[in-house]
Amino acid sequence: MRYAFLFVVALACANDFASAQTLEGRLKQIGETKVVKLAYRSDAKPFSFVNPQGQPDGYTVDLCKFVVHSLELQLDAKLTIAWVPVDTQTRFDAVVTGLADMECGSTTVSFERMANVDFSSFIFMENTGLLVRTDSGIFSVGDIGGKKIAVIAGTTNETALIKELQRRQLQTSLVRVKDRREGMAGLESGAVDGFASDKLLLIGAQNADGSTYKMLPENLSYEPYAIALPLGDWAFRIAVNKGLSQLYSSPQILDIYLKWFAAIGQRPDLLRAAVYIFGTFPE
Repeated sequence: MRYAFLFVVALACANDFASAQTLEGRLKQIGETKVVKLAYRSDAKPFSFVNPQGQPDGYTVDLCKFVVHSLELQLDAKLTIAWVPVDTQTRFDAVVTGLADMECGSTTVSFERMANVDFSSFIFMENTGLLVRTDSGIFSVGDIGGKKIAVIAGTTNETALIKELQRRQLQTSLVRVKDRREGMAGLESGAVDGFASDKLLLIGAQNADGSTYKMLPENLSYEPYAIALPLGDWAFRIAVNKGLSQLYSSPQILDIYLKWFAAIGQRPDLLRAAVYIFGTFPE
């Protein structure tokens, strides 16, 4: 009987210790301040942008809001969201320095980026595409030899484009731009012949109407998106992935998908559906 009692006490202590261990890093900070700092983009529609009401909106923003609700249940606390604007160049620094707890944009997971930040479970699967003017005479990637192609500096799209040009041995001039607005402005003015970026971001870019622009048929790469998180903060990563798993196993994920991507299909294709399937874990 005495040993049974000691076993129960030891088990209770172990559970308390596990709970204490969980509340460390950003998770502990969020529990104490009751504030979650979410980084968002203004130029990554339909994933992360500012709506006409001046509020952050988009597919990834909706996912992050659901995760915050899950964190409230996990921490048993009412949390407030503090929105932190970032761009392509500042998104990771915001997470690293603590300005933001999560980056809710259109960020591709790569080994190079893993040296600075961690990532959640995948949230979407995208492709690098190439947008050109409909009157350009360009019908495939093989036609861009001798052309000028814009790409955002430091992105995985840039890496994918360089590899494709090398593979095809095309002499194409790369024009590195700072953001999507600059890339689209160059395409609109004729300063560049094409703009390489994530396909849905190109479709969602301002003024990217079908009468003026067209997407080339090739996929230059696969881009697995995830939420950028603080490096090495395992407790926070688990808490975020738990929220995503709860969302992926609920009907709400389809509602969110259709809200932003109904134009590309009433159901996710196999590759995107796999993101939800493999991001769902048992409790």
